[in-house]
Amino acid sequence: MANSVCIFKIFFLLCLFELSFAARKLNEVVQDQSQLLHYHNGPLLYGKISVNLIWYGNFKPSQKAIITDFITTLSSPPTPQSSTNNNQPSVATWWKTTEKYYHLTASKKNPYHLTLTLGKQIYQNYTLGKTLTDKNLIELASKGEKRNAINIVLTSADVDVERFCSRCGTHGASSSLVNGKSYKFAYIWVGNSETLCPGQCAWPFHQPIYGPQSPPLIAPNNDVGVDGMVINLATLLAGTATNPFGNGYFQGPAEAPLEAATACPGVYGKGAYPGYAGELLVDPTTGASYNAHGANGRKYLLPALYDPSTSSCSTLV
Repeated sequence: MANSVCIFKIFFLLCLFELSFAARKLNEVVQDQSQLLHYHNGPLLYGKISVNLIWYGNFKPSQKAIITDFITTLSSPPTPQSSTNNNQPSVATWWKTTEKYYHLTASKKNPYHLTLTLGKQIYQNYTLGKTLTDKNLIELASKGEKRNAINIVLTSADVDVERFCSRCGTHGASSSLVNGKSYKFAYIWVGNSETLCPGQCAWPFHQPIYGPQSPPLIAPNNDVGVDGMVINLATLLAGTATNPFGNGYFQGPAEAPLEAATACPGVYGKGAYPGYAGELLVDPTTGASYNAHGANGRKYLLPALYDPSTSSCSTLV
């Protein structure tokens, strides 16, 4: 069963499969933080994992670069050329929080280290049309590698996907035969919501459809749709690493789980509350808001992750 995430960050609503149920569960876990994210004894992704990108539709080179630079920086800090101060928070620093889940389950048979590397990039030019179903997403994800991989389907702004605006993205697992042997692989779908439903999927870079109507933040890479995709992709990657097959770390029912990032909806910096993303860094030249440095001088806004060592939502700034 795939896990879906729609970040209605305004009221801390979590749209996984049922908004009302997810919101109720979130209220329950906020009251008792010690109950967040139980381990359900399933395998986690570990070792060297290839992140394969399946580009579906029309993406500009600049948009592709935003995503690939984000993936590249996940497991390695920015180089001196890509950041004026390497002591500043980075994408790799953000990702290290997921390692704490691995420490909790580490054993000789189950190493706790995970390294993500940018793998193959596959281009699909509307081969299945401009309206996709869940079955289509799995078909596209199956074009990537099946072993030691996460296959990410990225759909462009002119491609609609089943229940797009009620989830913004999803992650799950599927099986495929390779040389007669069945392999289970993890996959993610994230769509560009620039024109379809930015009020649901691209907040805080777009005016929300619900809640306080504060001015939207300026996107760090000057692309509301793709900067929004990065937020949702980061959320789903954290969920995939710590709950890849539906029996890892999560709280609530497996059909609508709260995971490493979705347990902290709408939180990006200290002091966050519904409608306010929190205290963030601001680029003095562009006025863009961000909380992490990436490759090639990039800046990103990334969601808070639930830290199992402190039982709290951890932010970079």
